[in-house]
Amino acid sequence: MQGIYRTPDKTDRIVREILGLFLVILMVLLAVAGTAQAKTTRIKDIVDIEGVRENQLVGYGIVVGLNGTGDGLNNSPFTRQSLEAMLERLGVSVRDKNMNTGNVAAVMVTATLPPFTNQGSRIDVNISSLGDASSLQGGTLLVTPLLGADGEVYAVAQGEISISGYSIEGEAATITQNIPTSGRIAGGGIVEREIDFTLEELQQVRLALRNPDFTTSRRIAQAINGFTSANLASAENSGSVVLKRPENYDGTIVDLITDIEQLPIQPDQPARVVISERSGVIVMGADVRISDVAIAQGSLTVKVTETPQVSQANPFAEQGQTVIVPRTDLSVNAGDDVKLAMLETGVTLQDLVTGLNRLGMQPRDIITILQAIKAAGALQAEIEVM
Repeated sequence: MQGIYRTPDKTDRIVREILGLFLVILMVLLAVAGTAQAKTTRIKDIVDIEGVRENQLVGYGIVVGLNGTGDGLNNSPFTRQSLEAMLERLGVSVRDKNMNTGNVAAVMVTATLPPFTNQGSRIDVNISSLGDASSLQGGTLLVTPLLGADGEVYAVAQGEISISGYSIEGEAATITQNIPTSGRIAGGGIVEREIDFTLEELQQVRLALRNPDFTTSRRIAQAINGFTSANLASAENSGSVVLKRPENYDGTIVDLITDIEQLPIQPDQPARVVISERSGVIVMGADVRISDVAIAQGSLTVKVTETPQVSQANPFAEQGQTVIVPRTDLSVNAGDDVKLAMLETGVTLQDLVTGLNRLGMQPRDIITILQAIKAAGALQAEIEVM
């Protein structure tokens, strides 16, 4: 009877080993798939559609109702002229009159006209003071035409201004929070003219990459062609992909864009280091690599301390005067504890940051070191200075 059960035990062990190996392979594949999925993004998040764009609007207006915080008419002649012209249009003549109101301010009004905005739709507008007004709190913007780049009026703005700051002044102190001379009117602009652009009648459009790259452009074209099983997309250059509407397609170009904008793409980008010497900000991409290089950083610090002393004559002395005797203390730190750090080929971004932090580098020192590594030809990345 023992010989009968040996074979099943051996077979069960082999089956368990095969199942275990299969589970390990499955877990590895799921991990790889999850990593790849995490690095992908939708086409709609990395491209702009040709012709689908916003338009900037600007206008000049007057804000009234300020509590004495408006422009000084003597210091802001454009505010005086605007006030006189507005009152004359309303039938009030104030030419050559002495006006000393502080409740009016000249402002610039800006807005963004979204694509395909219909006539009568409302948009938000931003208000910014032009003169010496101290605050726009409580003010009301009068009817202001908003012009486009072609000089045509596309919207009209009016309404009460909301500001996020305030300014309080006293005889010996002043408190100011945020910027009280700029504000916003939510829905304060009404669209008066639409921009003529018929997207659905186009036979082809271009997808403009927000971060131009040849690899990303080609991947987008391949993903679209693979999804549609047709040669509809072609990478024109690093910044655009041409998308054509097939003749036997039942929908419009809008339907085609809707079908392909959800496709996942893994964008590629060049290795780049962005630095700002003014603020000390450093941003490094994940693909930054360096070759063999040794780094040493030292700094010379000179500290000067002045502690002047006052020398006075003895009490009731017939001669003598009070003089200030300078006392100067100098100390020099030449950075004698400077260490040399070795970074080997293929060092990742994390290794580079860790190594520089171990040397006790400050952001401005790291900027100088990165520029020196680039000059030595060991930094395999592009440095962009803001």
